[in-house]
Amino acid sequence: MLKKIEEKILSGKRLTERDAIKLFETEDIFSLGRLASHVAEKKNGNKAYFIRNRHINPTNICVNRCRFCAFSRSAGQEGAFELTIEEIVNKLRPLAGAGRPISEVHIVGGLHPDWPFEYYVEIISTIKKHFPKLHIKAFTAVEVDYMAGISGLGLEETLTSLKSNGLDSMPGGGAEIFAPAVRNRLCPEKISGTRWLEVMSAAHRAGIKTNATMLYGHIEKYVDRVDHLSRLRKLQDRTGGFQAFIPLAYHPKNTKIKGRYTSGIDDLKTIAISRLFLDNFDHIKAYWIMLGEKISQLALKFGADDIDGTIIEEKITHSAGAMTGEQLSADQLMYLIKRAGKIPVERDSFYRKVR
Repeated sequence: MLKKIEEKILSGKRLTERDAIKLFETEDIFSLGRLASHVAEKKNGNKAYFIRNRHINPTNICVNRCRFCAFSRSAGQEGAFELTIEEIVNKLRPLAGAGRPISEVHIVGGLHPDWPFEYYVEIISTIKKHFPKLHIKAFTAVEVDYMAGISGLGLEETLTSLKSNGLDSMPGGGAEIFAPAVRNRLCPEKISGTRWLEVMSAAHRAGIKTNATMLYGHIEKYVDRVDHLSRLRKLQDRTGGFQAFIPLAYHPKNTKIKGRYTSGIDDLKTIAISRLFLDNFDHIKAYWIMLGEKISQLALKFGADDIDGTIIEEKITHSAGAMTGEQLSADQLMYLIKRAGKIPVERDSFYRKVR
């Protein structure tokens, strides 16, 4: 069944959506891994990337209640929190000035009902003031859309303001699944998939590089995954602004839709097909927080070329039952990469080699 698709891949031809669905339906996981590894090595050789980074979630207070999310809270609810800017800076201070400092801070959080746009701007401008060399990757498309609404500035001007005050790039969260029928069951209050793509397109026009994600393993079908990948590929054809694609494995604990954890086979299959279908993306990331250390390591043999970073503190996935720790050292990441037969490359936020 895979012979014709394999011939297309080896000759460098673009896969169709129908091809991708056939790949999801196959049980030949080893052929998928071999083909995805071939494509990954053509793009990045035998290298596997990691970064010294730190995640910060400024608040979990959110106006939305996505049914797959275990992180969000209402103000005053047990477990709700909101960080001051001083607290955010203090979380960074021991790491940004260390002997081998982190090079990136990753900031995402809830849509706080009371914070004005100026507060978000002050977060990034203050970080940039204290740590001018630190790359700020902050705010999902959902957050930026929310800021555009509360600021009254509109999308383009909101992005311009964020960029001029220290925003260097954007993460890929909030994409979930674009298919409206599924999205309306998962997160009916969240912006549509079409709007997510519009925000990312505007970010790319503003010169802001972003990542892209897909949340899989909940109530979606293979056709929904392929539709999602196809829309990302079409936007990348137009803008070239996506740096990496990160498939995010659904975690069911403390969520309204519940369900099961994804299987290792599904994780590896999704990584591999993402690498084969997204021919215009340079990087596919195995997010070890969600996949676990061992599956992330295996993913480097199934088309992934990035294992993310040190993380330091992660709250969103752990609220939904992540079974990993919240941080890995650079030495631990390099060990995982080397044992997978890859060459570890410490990168910056634009995939330039640090060492």
